[in-house]
Amino acid sequence: MPNYKISDILENPDNTQKLYGYCGKIARINLTTKEISYLNTYPYVPKYVGGRMLINRIFWDEVPTNVSAFDEGNKFIYMNGPTTGTGIPASGRSAACAIGASNNPEQFCWGNIGGWFATELKYAGYDGFIIEGKSEVPVHIKIEDDKIEILPADDLWGLRVHQTQSALEDKYGHDFKSMVIGPAGENLVRIASITTSNDCVFAKGGFGAVWGSKKLKAITVHGNGIVAPADIEKLKYLRLNMNNPGMRPSPILHMTELGVPGGEFPANYDRANVSCSPGCNQHCNAVLLNCKNAFDDELVNHVEKCVSLSRFDYKTDIPTTVGMFWPTKQNYCAPCKLLSREFPEPDFTDPDFEGQAQPIPPDIYNLWDADYDRGNIINDLCNDYGIDKWEIWVFMMPWMAMCKREHLLDDNDLGVGMEVDVENETFMKKFVENLVYRKGEYGDLFAEGMSRALRKMGYDKYGDTIYHGRFSQVLGGKRTDIPVSLEAAWGQSVHWQGRGFEGAIEKPTWLAMNLINMVSTRDAQTVEHFHCKYEHHAAAMKDPYHCSAIIDAINHTQNCAEIKDSVMSCEWQSPDPWWPDMEAEMFNAATGCNLTAEDLEEAAIRSKLLFRAILVSYHGRTRRKEMEAIWRTVSIPDSWNEVADWQQWNEMVDLYYESRGWDLETGWPYRETYEKYGLKDVADKMEKLGFLPTRPTKRWHDYGEAPYVQFVENRKLEPDADQTV
Repeated sequence: MPNYKISDILENPDNTQKLYGYCGKIARINLTTKEISYLNTYPYVPKYVGGRMLINRIFWDEVPTNVSAFDEGNKFIYMNGPTTGTGIPASGRSAACAIGASNNPEQFCWGNIGGWFATELKYAGYDGFIIEGKSEVPVHIKIEDDKIEILPADDLWGLRVHQTQSALEDKYGHDFKSMVIGPAGENLVRIASITTSNDCVFAKGGFGAVWGSKKLKAITVHGNGIVAPADIEKLKYLRLNMNNPGMRPSPILHMTELGVPGGEFPANYDRANVSCSPGCNQHCNAVLLNCKNAFDDELVNHVEKCVSLSRFDYKTDIPTTVGMFWPTKQNYCAPCKLLSREFPEPDFTDPDFEGQAQPIPPDIYNLWDADYDRGNIINDLCNDYGIDKWEIWVFMMPWMAMCKREHLLDDNDLGVGMEVDVENETFMKKFVENLVYRKGEYGDLFAEGMSRALRKMGYDKYGDTIYHGRFSQVLGGKRTDIPVSLEAAWGQSVHWQGRGFEGAIEKPTWLAMNLINMVSTRDAQTVEHFHCKYEHHAAAMKDPYHCSAIIDAINHTQNCAEIKDSVMSCEWQSPDPWWPDMEAEMFNAATGCNLTAEDLEEAAIRSKLLFRAILVSYHGRTRRKEMEAIWRTVSIPDSWNEVADWQQWNEMVDLYYESRGWDLETGWPYRETYEKYGLKDVADKMEKLGFLPTRPTKRWHDYGEAPYVQFVENRKLEPDADQTV
């Protein structure tokens, strides 16, 4: 077994040392010229590890700053990781980045995906690929070992997602694994997704529309190679110990409290082990549902997440416990394990059990009643058309339901030709069809995404009008008003942000999560779930704005997300606060290169700095832009009817920026920060572009209030604002 030292490799910028776990080759596929070429992986790794870290470096090196989502110069860069195909648990995930179509405004965006595609690509001999240029006619890409072909897709264009996947299997065989777009991507619907096996998707970023703009319908791959890990014994150890079934979960509420029709799933509910790779040794939190097809009378299988339950019934939000985000060693699990039925009972000997197990009852919304079939129709429409489910059922459907309750749509059928009613299956099928095919004024409008549609319709009326039907169970049924639009930063919908969907969380938690989303370009909570040890909970509750443990936890959460999307792991098993070396052990077992947990943390910070440099130089990102983007969200009352304080929120952002080595006034990293992590060339370029700051003479919050600081004071409340349910 090889035994490489990380210092020897990092000191050699032109590294050509071959490592286990990598194929050493990245395919460059130009759809304009039809040229296929290759990029050597080894000069980039292990400094940039793989996955998202490697993508960030390549994007920075290759893509010009004036590119928009649908431009020929936008590159879709996809990478697997060094553990992919080795048999290490959950190593089949992969990452992609591009200028996103769904973000508002368009910005460099990232995504991750499961399924079998990444492993098959590795077997074919590739660490990833770069899609550049544009085809004039529909095409698909076939990769079989060292043969890459750009082929016509006339027979595939116009097909839905599952039809496309079946057609590719019929054409090339079951051994080929594919990523495809549906009609939404073809029609440049900004919320279009890219789908692979088991309905795993790149949902955020609108990457399906990016493919559609390039006339790329699908990529299918089969490989006959193998990926040998460096350390078989270590691999065996990881398979036995990662996500050990003996790990106790955080105290969870019983499934009957999640608002599923009848309290439990219907008889045709089932669970399945839907793995991200052949190495997955655990039950995935996907639920396999036999359900009604949106397009014919046959039943279809859906692979869903726990949050899909809200499509069936949204009378109340989703309940949580304190321990979901503030774990102890005796009672710990990732939030995504909420629905698991295989875990043992909580450990009642935990001295912090009482505080950690404290339930947080969800807000009452009464947006739609339970209907199992209708909920699955929504699932199937999104899966088969290839659109982001989150945008439909967390953003658009609640908006329509709240607008209807507030009489904003009395004279507007949104182009469907019937009364707006999210509980009407026929209405929803027609609304989504119009959106996907850009039929009529409103179909074309909502195809641009909810954020852009609201601004075209008039944000004052259709975004900020108050919804009077939300009631806080934390406050004994008191009404806590919110706007009809559950929009967060960068045109995304709220998620674990203390208001709206999955909003039943405490102030320290939602402050942290809003800060995380503020410095991203999309909803980051799909992989950057905030975790902080329960031992810090009391201090955080006392002063959430100035708690150093929260800042440390935010940084660790963000860094672990970079690592998970690069080494390749998943939220089920990573990060584990009580096994901080796990990801390093995964990397070392795969590659034979002895990285420590600290080495991986440095690599993650390096990647985060590249991401920051891209946001600043490509998109003019500043502190002011970030603060204004998030302020509306943190100004909406939470379940305790609390909002953020402008001065203290700025002080919290100060602490975060300082911890990252960023300028407090501009939000731009200093030269010494770049150089500390081996990015002198980035610092030099940023200086030439005018984005390298000098130390400020005063702190940002001395400048006064942001434009939206008066949001709370200006809310128009009814005289009975204190009424209870």
